Amino acid sequence: MMRILGLLWLLISALPLAAYLPPEIHTLLDKDHIAPSQVSIYITPVKKGAALAKHNVDTRRKPASVIKLTTTYSALREFGPRWRWPTRFYYSGNFAHGVISGDLIVKAYGDPTLSCKDIPSIVKRLKKIGVRRIEGGLLIDRSFFAVGDRIHSSFDEHPYSEYNAMPDALMFDDHLCRIIVDPHSGRPEAQKKVPDPGYRILNNLKVTDQACRGRYSWPNVRVHEENGVATVSLSGALSKRCAPRYVSLVLSHPYQAFNGALRQVLQAAGITLAGPMRLGRVSEGARELLTHTSRPLIEILAKTNKKSNNLYARHIFLLLGAKRYGAPATLEKGRRAVKAILGARGILGEETILDNGCGLSRKTRTTARALHRLLQDAYRSYGWTWLGALAIAGVDGTVARRYRHSPVRRHAWLKTGTLKDAKNIAGYVKGRSGTLYNVVILYNGPERWKGKLLQDQILEWIVKNK
Repeated sequence: MMRILGLLWLLISALPLAAYLPPEIHTLLDKDHIAPSQVSIYITPVKKGAALAKHNVDTRRKPASVIKLTTTYSALREFGPRWRWPTRFYYSGNFAHGVISGDLIVKAYGDPTLSCKDIPSIVKRLKKIGVRRIEGGLLIDRSFFAVGDRIHSSFDEHPYSEYNAMPDALMFDDHLCRIIVDPHSGRPEAQKKVPDPGYRILNNLKVTDQACRGRYSWPNVRVHEENGVATVSLSGALSKRCAPRYVSLVLSHPYQAFNGALRQVLQAAGITLAGPMRLGRVSEGARELLTHTSRPLIEILAKTNKKSNNLYARHIFLLLGAKRYGAPATLEKGRRAVKAILGARGILGEETILDNGCGLSRKTRTTARALHRLLQDAYRSYGWTWLGALAIAGVDGTVARRYRHSPVRRHAWLKTGTLKDAKNIAGYVKGRSGTLYNVVILYNGPERWKGKLLQDQILEWIVKNK
């Protein structure tokens, strides 16, 4: 009998823990009417300790934006937290007595944060160097990325929305065209924040004295394209009691807005840019004037994860490809780079299928085990530097409102991901005892609200009881 019991114990001990769930989570699945096959759950202490839950951890699922963790962690490992993105300015011809006889040349390397706020400091530096007049035009070199010329991804029925913006080596203002609508006159005025010939405005708005709420609080906005140029039609009635409204859409190539913004500030500073803008490559013999750099990479990674910024993730993904395999950056190089960086750490293998690095994809797949390995490795390597780049529950990012009035507030550092048939969350949760847990909960199913409910209940269970 003892021999039989011993054999049974050995057999039980050898069984995988893939189906292990505590009674509390079993109860939640039953109560929420969630089929166990729809979820993968992996919860362990970040330091030594037994798993709280380990269920379907090797099942491939759509990660949605949770896959951004693979992109941002790869970048942190490859470049370090203090690395800064460059944008270089050159000139062709001669430069004497304040006059450049050739072009002002911009060599773009994909800084996704370049914006209107950076232009004054760039122009100030040009003026300090002594530039007063540029006889040529503005030459923009976007060749660092080889991603085609699409403006938006058309992933869904909202192609002009911010999350559908496509990458460009010369990114500007998050690829958004901003229209300022001011109702404080007889007829609401609508104007471009930055001169941009890449789109048109058709303003049919009327002003009303009604209260600024409901249908009188925002213009009706429609976009149609003809011959590659978008027209934004504004209609309806806008209350004159409303503050100015900002309509932000992905409508044209970002270099158009960059050109307009740069010319505005150059003119205001008394610097003449005589010629037009054109696209090309840095000419042989061009000399460098200055290099503009972004904020430190860790701040860009934080915005990417906290706000789940698709555009930033796409740019980081492409940058990794160029860093590992040379310019121009391509999606395939990005896929290879992330697989190489994280594969060398034992994090990603054949179970993970990468697409564009941001999660806005129907092809991307990974497992709870792969994400769990990433979270373990990232915490052990970078600790609170890494946690600080995730959204803080109830405080910021995609989980600011979600956990504002929950016990989970300020007790979790998370990355979320949502598609029509996916609701996922991954990160770290601090339990009642002070133990920090590595948590991955992936739900793929038609009723994503059920996935969200389950995740919230599990996180609250950890915070209150563990």
